[in-house]
Amino acid sequence: CKCAMYVSLGYCWESCSSPGANPRRLKAFSILLFMPFVEGQNLGTDNVSVIEGEMATISCRVKNNDDSVIQLLNPNRQTIYFRDVRPLKDSRFQLVNFSDNELRVSLSNVSLSDEGRYVCQLYTDPPQEAYADITVLVPPGSPIMDSQEDVVSEGNETELTCTAMGSKPAASIRWMKGEQELTGKMTVDETYDGMFTVTSRLRLTVSKEDDGAPVSCIIDHPAVKDLRAQRYLEVLYQPEVKIVQAFPEGLTREGENLELTCIAKGKPQPHQISWLRVDDDVPSHTVITGSDLFIENLNKSYNGTYRCVASNAVGEAYDDYILFVYDSRAGEGAPQKIDHAVIGGVVAVVMFAILCALIVLGRYFARHKGTYFTHEAKGADDAADADTAIINAEGGHNNTEEKKEYYI
Repeated sequence: CKCAMYVSLGYCWESCSSPGANPRRLKAFSILLFMPFVEGQNLGTDNVSVIEGEMATISCRVKNNDDSVIQLLNPNRQTIYFRDVRPLKDSRFQLVNFSDNELRVSLSNVSLSDEGRYVCQLYTDPPQEAYADITVLVPPGSPIMDSQEDVVSEGNETELTCTAMGSKPAASIRWMKGEQELTGKMTVDETYDGMFTVTSRLRLTVSKEDDGAPVSCIIDHPAVKDLRAQRYLEVLYQPEVKIVQAFPEGLTREGENLELTCIAKGKPQPHQISWLRVDDDVPSHTVITGSDLFIENLNKSYNGTYRCVASNAVGEAYDDYILFVYDSRAGEGAPQKIDHAVIGGVVAVVMFAILCALIVLGRYFARHKGTYFTHEAKGADDAADADTAIINAEGGHNNTEEKKEYYI
């Protein structure tokens, strides 16, 4: 077969062009031959980022190759593949594709020691080189979340810490309380083996609304997604007190009974609930059973402010109920509410009707003027008094002057 000679790693190689022929090493040089290489436009490759333990692929690509030889070197300038032959004794490297235009090699089970700059060489005149940087990503372990104290009282400050260990590059940490994003103080430490440990500290003042709220630390890293740790806040708070009138439903009248219930909630649950009457003693026949207060046969001497006090380990709180006893018949037979708007409307309609009637009557009498004669007028000319005038008028004196009266 017709053979060609190549120099690589200080050895002389014989490569035969016949199908299936394997190159064989002829002899070693005592002096390595260094040849100048320049970066050209015909040879190209890509940088690679790979997660530790996974597979990386390096591709040496050639445009318009004129049968020049392609080879791939590791960061130590050792030949990984010379054309389709692997001189390096590392079975993790496997040939994926070899042609005149590409040499593609895979590297399985990548470790940190594999990180560095790999070289694609093309033997042209002058020779060309292209570089592929392999970056190995190491995801952090599961985050470790800790708190300064497991239980905190409302109004106090607490501190939470979150640690992400053994990552490359360094991770970043975010904090969330429910749907609210919080800001912590982050520190980064580099270990002896080039790995990073990141710690974030979060300080916050809690309230009773924070009891049971989830707090999460979220790890952001290019090698991992949705890595987080979470815990729920436990907040102690003083009681919340409310007095409810269980009976009667309406007014408190003389002779009736009164029942009050005190509702108290807190963390921890209130251990003591007590009743008292502000500025006076509780009526002697009052019955108090835990959170309930009962008074029968009310009278006005019981008027006053009744207070329920509840306490726990955090503090105490109270609520007041003001008792006012009404007469026994208070609220009975009360007049119905008057709708003033309806009354006003009716009055307006009536007044309008009266006004319209006056206008019509005025126009009617103005158009019908009459002539009227009284008995006195008919006989007044010849009579000495009113009686005589009436008699004369009845007698039919037609020559009497008519007198006219107009009435509008």
